[in-house]
Amino acid sequence: MFFDSWQDLLRIVVVGVLAYAGLILLLRTTGKRTLSKMNAFDLVVTVALGSILATVLLSKETALSEGLLAFVVLCGLQYVVAWVSVRSERFRDLVKAEPSLLYFRGRYSETMLRRERISREEVLAAIRSQGTADLTAVHAVVLETDGSFSVIAERDGPRADALEGVYDVDDGPLPAKGG
Repeated sequence: MFFDSWQDLLRIVVVGVLAYAGLILLLRTTGKRTLSKMNAFDLVVTVALGSILATVLLSKETALSEGLLAFVVLCGLQYVVAWVSVRSERFRDLVKAEPSLLYFRGRYSETMLRRERISREEVLAAIRSQGTADLTAVHAVVLETDGSFSVIAERDGPRADALEGVYDVDDGPLPAKGG
């Protein structure tokens, strides 16, 4: 059907403006972390917020108050998970993945590639997307907790402190001094 009624369109405009304003207010209150996509849970919250907004806008069966409450519940849960993660290493280990070292000093970690279900071609694509075609210019490639790739240039090594704690299957977490 192409058109139902002007009343339905007016409802979408009014509810859309109010739901959007409520979501913006809530996001400003909960902080930048809510939409940061630093890990899988943050991404799930971002997608779920969009889904709730769409449902509130288009479903006559979902009241604005229900949608706003759903926003509050999701943002509240995300806030609690982030708050507890910062304060409890055990909880953080439970809910967050570690970054994985896929390529380091000219060598692929075949074990990590298999574990993360990443192909060499995908690693090469990540390197190319950073504007690099020469593997000797690459110190490391890391699969981050949010699923993105970080490509560390060779000019940053051998003391690549940002690699501290990145998990290498052969040696465990890398030391602070880029060993």
